[in-house]
Amino acid sequence: MKILTTIFCFHLILSLACCGNPKASDKEASCSLKEALGDRFHIGAALNINQIRGYDTASLKIVQDQFSSIVAENCMKSMYLQPEEGRFFFDDADKFVAFGEQNDMLIIGHTLIWHSQAPSWFFTDDRGNDISPEILKERMKNHIYTVVGRYKGRIHGWDVVNEAILDNGEWRKSKFYEILGEEFIPLAFQYAHEADPDAELYYNDYNEWIGEKRDAIVDLVKTLKEKGLRVDGVGMQGHIGVNNPSTDEYRSAIDAYAAAGVKVMITEFDMSVLPSPRRDFGANIADTEQFRAEMNPYPDVLPDSVAMRWHEKMVAYFTLFLDQSDKISRVTMWGVTDRDSWKNDFPMRGRTDYPLLFDRKYQPKPIVRDIMDAAATRESTPGK
Repeated sequence: MKILTTIFCFHLILSLACCGNPKASDKEASCSLKEALGDRFHIGAALNINQIRGYDTASLKIVQDQFSSIVAENCMKSMYLQPEEGRFFFDDADKFVAFGEQNDMLIIGHTLIWHSQAPSWFFTDDRGNDISPEILKERMKNHIYTVVGRYKGRIHGWDVVNEAILDNGEWRKSKFYEILGEEFIPLAFQYAHEADPDAELYYNDYNEWIGEKRDAIVDLVKTLKEKGLRVDGVGMQGHIGVNNPSTDEYRSAIDAYAAAGVKVMITEFDMSVLPSPRRDFGANIADTEQFRAEMNPYPDVLPDSVAMRWHEKMVAYFTLFLDQSDKISRVTMWGVTDRDSWKNDFPMRGRTDYPLLFDRKYQPKPIVRDIMDAAATRESTPGK
């Protein structure tokens, strides 16, 4: 680990020198990600239950010091908010929103309509049969009105619909789709806008850089706009690996979404160093597999060569985000430290991954200083 240790110490010295130099410019003196990136885009993090409930104070300190935006990893998904029809549980979501308000953060709601982590009752009657389209519409409307209405004026934007399109550009045959067809997406955006006319509304998905999927998402945005519905942005989840996609592929997707007339947000960013179990693997949490040792090559420590490859790819991506900051409004990491990342046990339990900006000891990786340096040396985008 000598190479990375030397790099980290060098960057730490630079950081301390920069922060302690009163003659440095504001940009040069940035001591946090949110300070360095503030005139480009919001830098955010997803909070888990231990953080929201105040148990993981070390992570919360990082969030307060480094990030300007937050999103809830799980507690605002429908299975947690409404486990039984008409019985809502808002304790954790209320704490999440309160934390964001207390720390003057951009608060994002995630997610209103998603086929996964939805309660089974949402789609069935007392006998277990599929409900009618009319009943599903009513359940969607009640859920969205209740949740969005509770936080009206407090949550800046909502991931209204999550992961409705497959990598080949076809519709995912979820229960929402089976019962309502394509209509469920416009309805969700309609209900969300009615519940809070001032909130921004987003479509969010993974593998959003693949050509067929990208084009289908662009078509969806255009369709919503043609119907006169509010759609403010596309969330590019950004669950990527060190080998793919290329930054050129990602740039093309950013350009395509921006050309469709919406904001672009990197909403769930992490970069895995682990091998993919198969070529077409994505970020669908239902795609689980049996543990195989060869899929967990770094159980105890990340080799310097792999860590350096991750570092270089992460630098390339944040450089891309800075270059495209006239189109990107937010970059949100999906977690705070490596120890919290969902990638550790996906798609098989027992895997150890290293995908985030802060390590398992709550320390910043060298990439944190490099992101700040890149922001200081690249021209700011006018109006950001």
